[in-house]
Amino acid sequence: MNDVTRQFRDFFTSLTLTVVLLVLGLVLVFAATLDQVNLGIWAVQEKYFRSFFVLARFGNFPVPVFPGGYFIGGLLLVNLVASHVYRFKGNLRQLGIQLAHAGLILLLIGELLTGILQDDFSMRLTQEEPRNYSESFRENELAIVDTTDSKHDDVVAIPESIAAGGETIQHPKLPFRVITRLYYPNSLIRNREAGTPAAPATIKATKGIGQNVDLTPLPITYKQDERNLPGAFVELVGSEGTIGTWMLSADPRMPPQRFDYAGRSYHISLRFTRAYKDYTLTLLKFSHDKYSGTEIPKNFSSRIRLQTPRGADDREVLIYMNNPLRYAGYTFYQASFEPGNDKVTILQVVRNPSWLIPYIACSLMTLGLLWQFTIHLLGFIAKRRSIAPAAA
Repeated sequence: MNDVTRQFRDFFTSLTLTVVLLVLGLVLVFAATLDQVNLGIWAVQEKYFRSFFVLARFGNFPVPVFPGGYFIGGLLLVNLVASHVYRFKGNLRQLGIQLAHAGLILLLIGELLTGILQDDFSMRLTQEEPRNYSESFRENELAIVDTTDSKHDDVVAIPESIAAGGETIQHPKLPFRVITRLYYPNSLIRNREAGTPAAPATIKATKGIGQNVDLTPLPITYKQDERNLPGAFVELVGSEGTIGTWMLSADPRMPPQRFDYAGRSYHISLRFTRAYKDYTLTLLKFSHDKYSGTEIPKNFSSRIRLQTPRGADDREVLIYMNNPLRYAGYTFYQASFEPGNDKVTILQVVRNPSWLIPYIACSLMTLGLLWQFTIHLLGFIAKRRSIAPAAA
């Protein structure tokens, strides 16, 4: 082994590197906790923990100012693996340390997979109305739906990141091009009173609801109990020229807007990103119990009917606090409800393929620590017993 290779090995297996990374992690958590007041929990996760570097803007340029969670966690993972390979030997006395470190390595891998693979959605169910999709908390999409066939909708969903770019979009299923002329990350729609002139804007709607509604940009919100409602002016252009410009908003109050083109019927809308399922959930009954004489919730639960298209699964399920429904890789939690409306329930829908990894990691670390403490305890007892006869 030459000197350069030895230096690399010593660096990545160094206990000093471990301590430095742990200190950097503490500083990162402290800074993220303070910044959570300004950004909210979701934005903090993306900025501090699910990034390689924490960026700060100087003018129009983002500049890295501190290592992020992926950088610190990744280097700590390399450090732990390298230490196992070069420093620890396979014997019973070090088995506890190896198990504890293996659990920590697995915990880091689990967090990485969770950040990449986990999906969080919500599902709003109205009593006796089947639903086969959930909606994202933070992501949106531009949806154009071909409704010509009364038995089947052909949906083209354009992600917000693409629709907001302002570039011309030509999808193979659409006989026209889609161009976002103006986009607001957060906005407010207001009905325009009769006789009131339209608010000044560089782009105006020529079709649909937007001819009688004003769209006002708002600052981006980072509060955990609020969400951004983007708005946009979208133009559709066919082979013979413009079809029209529509004002769209992700505000649930704005319904999909209908139009016809080339002998086919379409709906266009800006909506929360949907995740469709091959089964339906129907709310049968929502129960909301309160403590006597107060408005404090005591219990709220939803009796749901789960159905698959061919009847392979048709059953009733009761979902309540700490008793979710797990089905087809998704977990449905009782999350919320609409005050004053006992015919609506709101479920949180989570997909996390790596959900078992933290349990396995913690079990390994617990087993490793117990093994290590037991080995030291037995060694201490044996040493005391060997000293006692000599003293006598």
